[in-house]
Amino acid sequence: MKLSRLLVLSALGMATMGASCSDDTTTQQNNDQQEPVATQEECQPIDMGTPNSPEQKPTFEGQTRACEIKSETQFDVQVLTKNLQKPWAVEPLPDGNLLVTEKPGNMRIVSATGQIGNPIAGVPKVDARGQGGLLDVALSPDFGSDRMIYWSFSEPRKGGNATSVARGRLNDDRSRLENVEVIFQAQPTFDGTMHYGSRLAFGPDGMLYITLGERSDKQIRPQAQQMNSHMGKIIRIAPDGKVPSDNPFVNQNNTLPEIWTAGHRNVQAAAFNEQGQYWIVDMGPQGGDELNLIEKGKNYGWPVVTFGEEYSGAPIPNAVTTKEGYVDPVYYWDPVIAPSGAQFYTGSAFPEWKGNLFVGGLRSQVLVRLRIENNRVTGEEHLLGDRSQRIRDVRQGPDGALYLVTDQENGELWKITPR
Repeated sequence: MKLSRLLVLSALGMATMGASCSDDTTTQQNNDQQEPVATQEECQPIDMGTPNSPEQKPTFEGQTRACEIKSETQFDVQVLTKNLQKPWAVEPLPDGNLLVTEKPGNMRIVSATGQIGNPIAGVPKVDARGQGGLLDVALSPDFGSDRMIYWSFSEPRKGGNATSVARGRLNDDRSRLENVEVIFQAQPTFDGTMHYGSRLAFGPDGMLYITLGERSDKQIRPQAQQMNSHMGKIIRIAPDGKVPSDNPFVNQNNTLPEIWTAGHRNVQAAAFNEQGQYWIVDMGPQGGDELNLIEKGKNYGWPVVTFGEEYSGAPIPNAVTTKEGYVDPVYYWDPVIAPSGAQFYTGSAFPEWKGNLFVGGLRSQVLVRLRIENNRVTGEEHLLGDRSQRIRDVRQGPDGALYLVTDQENGELWKITPR
């Protein structure tokens, strides 16, 4: 059984790489010196530029701009293909091949050597306008025996669209999804094109966790705090779509029983770590991306408690950065990285990175490595910045390599291995 979906994300760092990126295989090498243990006086955060909201202060020490770390690890980046159409997710298969979703609506298998397969039949129609389309994909925890695949997509509906999750069996020749059924439909339907959320992760409890955006527009944004709406929530369901009896809001009036947590903006990065903790990275407003440790039944604040400001530069209406009754983020970025995709590293190929969280960066065009100790970020590194590519997803394969897809019309699939 593949573990990468069950574990929260490992962290790759963001050192500037000196090697040329013109070839399909590029050797990347970080600082050869032993990573120092920085004292508070010695700590230097990564230079990310001027904050968007300099007047806002962290709630506790270390909540933002952690010490920059540089790994000793030397590694190669192999470009397996440059011919994917707006890839959104990559999911390594047990046999070394890779399942990839393309935003316009195709799901394909890419071989371990980079050959792109034909679209897999059976995928329902998607609404690919704006940020919508065919989004995340996850293997059943029992994929080896049941061959079940789960995926999220913006489902076209009367009056608009919303995030839905479907599942189907990959047939024996891997050309078609059989017995396809939609097991979850976020409500309400909304006529918009933004903030679908959509990361899928199976927990160690065997349940499926689904992140849902609040659809961005100001008229629907407050529903992130309304318990009769799926908008801005994390959902927990059984693999067949049923509601687990131990969900926190089961049998509560005017509350949707699928809800696990509330108060999220647009989570496109989520993963479990080896300890079974569920971590998410929420794509916040300008100056407000945040890392959260998810706890059953808690409220994470959006849009009433948040760092950052509107993209226009205006303040978030009536918002504060901390408030009793709401969970503070473990870490936040100002300016933002625009997070998408996450993986806790658990393999043996990169011993130095074991337990680290890796997060794809869209706006920042880096792979972020976070060192997390005692549920606090104690170091941050930015990798692959010399490639100037929007990183949409990062996953660990059964071989211990990291696989990434880039967010562009001719999207690339990268494989990171020890040098």
